[in-house]
Amino acid sequence: MDSTQLAQYLEATDSITKPWMLVQLRLKKLQERRDTISEDTYANELADIHQDLMNLGEWWRGIEDEVF
Repeated sequence: MDSTQLAQYLEATDSITKPWMLVQLRLKKLQERRDTISEDTYANELADIHQDLMNLGEWWRGIEDEVF
């Protein structure tokens, strides 16, 4: 699945509001650009995506049935 298909899936399933799914989309887009960007740019963007994922924390505690 490429980033376009993933984005269409997110829209079709109303998953655009799920932050962990947006992280997956960002990661997929970065993977697709890997061959066209420098190693430093790739590492910086990957670190940024990782930090955003870590910042999500445990927001889902107590509402697992609603969001998963």
